[in-house]
Amino acid sequence: MGKKNRPRRGSLGFSPRKRASRIYPRVSSYPEVKEKIGLLGFVGYKAGCSHVIIVDDRETSPTYMKEIFSAVTIIETPPLYVCGVRAYVNENGLKSKFEVWSNKLPPHINRKVPNLKIKDSKKHNMDRIKENIDEIRELRVICCTQPKIAGISKKKPEILEIKIGGSEIGEIVDYAEKLLGNEVKVQDVFKDGQYIDVIGVTKGKGFQGVVKRWGVHLLSHKARKRRREVGSLGSWHPAKVLWTVPRPGQTGFHRRTEYNKRILRIGEAGVLKFDGVEQSVTPKGGFPHYGVVKSDFVIVQGSVPGPSKRLIFLRHPIRLLKPQPEKGPKIIFYKS
Repeated sequence: MGKKNRPRRGSLGFSPRKRASRIYPRVSSYPEVKEKIGLLGFVGYKAGCSHVIIVDDRETSPTYMKEIFSAVTIIETPPLYVCGVRAYVNENGLKSKFEVWSNKLPPHINRKVPNLKIKDSKKHNMDRIKENIDEIRELRVICCTQPKIAGISKKKPEILEIKIGGSEIGEIVDYAEKLLGNEVKVQDVFKDGQYIDVIGVTKGKGFQGVVKRWGVHLLSHKARKRRREVGSLGSWHPAKVLWTVPRPGQTGFHRRTEYNKRILRIGEAGVLKFDGVEQSVTPKGGFPHYGVVKSDFVIVQGSVPGPSKRLIFLRHPIRLLKPQPEKGPKIIFYKS
């Protein structure tokens, strides 16, 4: 048997493998969507996994129009409350210049920001944005999650920004004004069958050695007093350990993006409807470590990073190389 030709264990593309800055991800890049005005992302709580049998609707697939098995992830997506609008201008990069907050805020937001005070009225601030509309390059809404509506025992919300897509800045400002102080549902942002990007923070595994962290081979049993280490730290000169050498350290709890995941179905009130059948998306006894899905939800094909109850950011695809499907595939069976 000849020598195996393969890259070294562990990708250097994810270096440095450091802890995420916070437990739910930050999103700085958005695609250029100019076809219609709307939010370019949404968030939800990972409930758990299951599997479905669907009819493959990909024309270039060898299993086209055949029934296939697919693992899925259920993400509960209760409505987001739009607390404010933030306008960015271009001054050596995007900088926040104008900010509007709604006069009516949900009471649970005080758990996240205890001393939040709104000084100016909504109308006055929106007028300032409209007067300086030529300077504005980007508009984002400040959203507040509502975990109390979901099936998890959590009361403190998360606050995050989501960009508004569109071609005309005037229409974007009018759209943001309509959203301010109202709820947004996942059905307003995504549709069945479309591709999305999933951004999340992976499971934390703490401080681990090189075998678990990088997947290096165990040394021979004749190695002196060690097996779960690298064979060599490098040459004598230069007299230093290069960053490419596998070393122990933080494993997991990394911010990761998975591109072009497909939404199979969007449901309401925890009920999945397909082929004339209505059934609960929650399995008997509830999802392990999560519970019962009570509000709107999204069924994503494949796996999603992070444990149950972790907040997942769903974004319009930024690297899509094919057109979006018009509808989702036909579901034959769902394991509940």
